[in-house]
Amino acid sequence: MPNRLRDPVTGLWDDAFFHASVRTRLAVARRELRPLAIVLLGLGDADGTLDPGDATAREAAYAFLRTLRECDQASRLDDGAFGILLEATDERGAVLCVDRLRALLADGGNRHVVWAGIAAYPTHSLDAGNLVLASRVALCDARRWATSRIEVAVLP
Repeated sequence: MPNRLRDPVTGLWDDAFFHASVRTRLAVARRELRPLAIVLLGLGDADGTLDPGDATAREAAYAFLRTLRECDQASRLDDGAFGILLEATDERGAVLCVDRLRALLADGGNRHVVWAGIAAYPTHSLDAGNLVLASRVALCDARRWATSRIEVAVLP
């Protein structure tokens, strides 16, 4: 029986698991009075293609394993982007994390373009759905650039 919670190409958690995790991890962050950052990350190539293929997705998954902490979670979303949940991390820490990921993905001569949209609890919203929406809007803003770009959600 196939594991329906994992992406078959990367082994990362899938879209459904990501969205379920946002709610549960936000509840924990709220209870413990800790920040939680949501990063939506798009990988592309120089012509702006969002999902250049399985090899790039596997490369990203490896970069996540090398960069993220055990308490963090990376998922491959249905639209080809990646969702990352960063425990006890505000938007500044999320920017630093994404910058490390970008540098790792650029290492070795690959010319990946990395777009990221970041939203954080409690700065940008207290609601899981609004946090995901804010990070998606920030990702769309980042994708307007032809080069790697990190956008933090606008305050409500």
